[in-house]
Amino acid sequence: MKSEENPATMRLSSPYRWRRVRRPAISIRALILVFSFLFLASFLALTGAAAHAQTPQAGKVYRIGFLRAGPPPKTWVEALQQGLRERGYIDGQNVVVEFRFTAGGLDQLPQLAEELVRLKVDVILASSSPAAVVAKKATTSVPIVFVNVFDPVELGLVPSLAHPGGNITGLGGTSAELAGKRLEVLKELVPKLRRIAVLSHPPTPSNPMQLQGAEIAARALGMQVQPVPVRESNDFEAAFKAARGADGLLLLDFAFFTTHRARLVELAARSRIPAIYGAREMVEAGGLISYGPHYPDMNRRAATYVDKILKGAKPADLPVEQPTKYEFAINMRTAKALGLKVSPSLLLLADQVIE
Repeated sequence: MKSEENPATMRLSSPYRWRRVRRPAISIRALILVFSFLFLASFLALTGAAAHAQTPQAGKVYRIGFLRAGPPPKTWVEALQQGLRERGYIDGQNVVVEFRFTAGGLDQLPQLAEELVRLKVDVILASSSPAAVVAKKATTSVPIVFVNVFDPVELGLVPSLAHPGGNITGLGGTSAELAGKRLEVLKELVPKLRRIAVLSHPPTPSNPMQLQGAEIAARALGMQVQPVPVRESNDFEAAFKAARGADGLLLLDFAFFTTHRARLVELAARSRIPAIYGAREMVEAGGLISYGPHYPDMNRRAATYVDKILKGAKPADLPVEQPTKYEFAINMRTAKALGLKVSPSLLLLADQVIE
C-alpha cells in the first residue's frame, strides 16, 4: 500500500530544500563577481607592467657611448638607430649616442673609452674586438655591449658565452671555420687557386686566432699560405707588392680594414689579385666578393641588449649571441675587370649582385 506524504512535512521541507539549493547559488555568484574583479585588476596591472617594460622610462634621456677603432659604416649606424627606434628610443629625444672613434688606429682608443666613462654614459657599445678589450679595461661598472668580436672567450672578455659574468656581454663575430668557407667560395671563382696571401693586422687582439684559423683552413684545402702583415695604412703598398705571386687574397675581419676599404679595394684592383672580404661594404666599395655575418643586422640586434640593460638587466645574465644571418655579395664589374667568369650556381647563392 502506497504511503501518503504528510502535507505539513511538505510545507516545511520545501522551503528548507529551496534554501539549501539557493544558498550555494548565491555564494557562487558572489565568488564569480569577486574573481572577475580580481582577474580584471590583475590583467590591468600586468598590461600596465608590460607596457612599462616595452617603453623607455618617460622623461629620461639615456646616453649610449659608441666606441670603435675607425668610423663605422653608415649602414651599421642606421641599423643600430633602427633597432633603438623599434624599442622606443628616438635619437635626440630620449636617447643620445655619443660616438667616439679613431681614424683607424688603436692608440687613441683607451683615451676615448675613459672619456665615455667620465661622461657617465648608461652603456657602452664596443664595435669590434679592439674597442671591446679597451672598454673592459676602462670600467668594471658601466655596462658594455660588444658587437662583432671574434671568440670573446679566447680573448678573455667573458668566461663563457652562456654566462658572461661581469659588466660585459654582446654579440660574437666570425669564427675560425668561416675562413674555410671563404676560401672555398674564392676557389669556386678562381679554380687554379693554390697560393693564398692572407692580409693580417697584428695590433688587433684577435689577429693570432684569425690567422691560425685561415692557415688551418687553407692547408685543409691544399693551399699554401703567405701571411702578409700590416700595422698601419702606410704598409698597404708594400703588402700588395709582397702578395704579387699569390693566386688570391684573403682579408681577415678587422675594423682597420673596413675603415680603409676604399684604399684596399683600389690596390687589389691595381694588383689584379682576386680578393675575398668579410663585409659586404667592401664589395660595395668595389671589392670582388665577400662572405660573412650581416653586420647591419648585428648592430640592430645590439639594440636589444642595450634596451634590456637600460631597463635593469645585468650584462652578466645576458648570454652572448652568435651571428644568425650571413650574406654573400659579388661585384660583377670587378669580376669582369679581372677576367673571371662567375658560374650561374655561384650567382644563385649571392644575396647581393652588383652589376
